[in-house]
Amino acid sequence: MTSTQDDNKPQVPLATKLNLETAQISWKELEPHFAGGNVIAVDKGLDLLLVAEQIVADNTDIIKQWMSEGKVAQVADDQALSWSNDNALLWAVVIKPWILVQQR
Repeated sequence: MTSTQDDNKPQVPLATKLNLETAQISWKELEPHFAGGNVIAVDKGLDLLLVAEQIVADNTDIIKQWMSEGKVAQVADDQALSWSNDNALLWAVVIKPWILVQQR
């Protein structure tokens, strides 16, 4: 059995990986992704990284609950317009094909 370099790399915990991949981004940079329907808004009351972890884990029960409560949803047109007018900076993390965003 042979070993590759990847086999020897320590595995980074998902929470750490997502934290390292989370950054602030301007709404203007997200607009093309919004046009493609790929931007998901996360309510301020939820932890952005927790939501990302649940999507990666495909935890449909909690995701459906958050969606039914309006805490996780595709960005609405009026919200997109407001963020555009305000030149908003949002926290974002990519969970392909989605970009999860949160305004704090």
